[in-house]
Amino acid sequence: MNIVVAPDSFKECLSAKEVASNIALGIKKVLPGSLIHEIPISDGGEGVLETLLNGVGGRRLSVAVFDPLMRQIIAEYGILYDNKTAVIEMAMASGLELLKEEEKNPLRTTTFGMGQLIKDALDQGCKKIIIGLGGSATNDGGAGMVRALGAKFVNDKGEEIKEGGGNLNELHTIDLSEFDKRIENCEVIVACDVSNPLTGVNGASFVYGCQKGGSQQGLEFLDRNLSHYANVLKSAVGIDVSNIPGAGAAGGTGAGLMAFLNGELVNGIELILQTIKIEEIIKQADLVFTGEGKIDEQTLHGKTISGVASMAKKHGVPVIVLTGKIGKGIEGIYSVGVSAVYSIVNKPMELKEAIDHAPLLIQDCAKNIMLTIKCFNKA
Repeated sequence: MNIVVAPDSFKECLSAKEVASNIALGIKKVLPGSLIHEIPISDGGEGVLETLLNGVGGRRLSVAVFDPLMRQIIAEYGILYDNKTAVIEMAMASGLELLKEEEKNPLRTTTFGMGQLIKDALDQGCKKIIIGLGGSATNDGGAGMVRALGAKFVNDKGEEIKEGGGNLNELHTIDLSEFDKRIENCEVIVACDVSNPLTGVNGASFVYGCQKGGSQQGLEFLDRNLSHYANVLKSAVGIDVSNIPGAGAAGGTGAGLMAFLNGELVNGIELILQTIKIEEIIKQADLVFTGEGKIDEQTLHGKTISGVASMAKKHGVPVIVLTGKIGKGIEGIYSVGVSAVYSIVNKPMELKEAIDHAPLLIQDCAKNIMLTIKCFNKA
């Protein structure tokens, strides 16, 4: 059989590459002669770097940058095979996983490190930058990112304000006189799977601020600060980002990318699938495996499974989904091209046990699926 294995990561458990490898191992236990294409996928957030480097080739670079609390770390980004296209994961420099639980604080965290990665890509001569938003620890509207590229955010006394979304209320003027002009000749594509506006009840602060360590009172303060930021930003660049869909992505970084870098927000999974040219492989396959750690009603909205399944459906290729947890509202998943959904959990167990044994659980699930398929093929 010709089989495509194209899963997303099982978050906080296995990378997409590890998931794909274990599905392939399970298949080979039953059909060792199968042609298996292992293609790890990301929907545009965490994992986009690995997905694109594996899919089209390129190299990794390591850069000294500041983390969300302005501590120096080493972060990676990639340059694709053309030597002109950079791939940056926001989470590498400005991600939530870089912080301990007690360190999470959207009032203080900054996107400055992400801006440093962008600057390094410009130093390398890149003319196109693909940015994966996701896993952000920040709520500063991308202000830190813009400052890393040369802008100055000053108060009414002409002094630069401190980093973090909690200080945007002091912002009076954005000085772009020293902003990196190379951005004008660089195409910035932003992989994004949310459509939240910058502010309001559906905005960056109220929807995502809590998971970044914000209190209810703090979220109200942050939302007011982003509203103020949007007003100052409009004066600086002539763009009103307040209600643009996606402006609230990654703590408002979507707004900063659109306003200052002329970033184009696109559906993450569509961008990834087109870039790695997976459709050419899928349309020749007999079967596709995909999956992610949990599926629920959100799976239908711009996630890996829906993207892969929709593409396979165009060519009449069946799709099997493996997941750690099946949530509510997945009925619609079958209409986008999914043939069957399987949980890898084969008996009652605690989450920690499932995570600890995830590789073998994935292998066993894939093996049992293939045994069933082999049985019917014989019939």
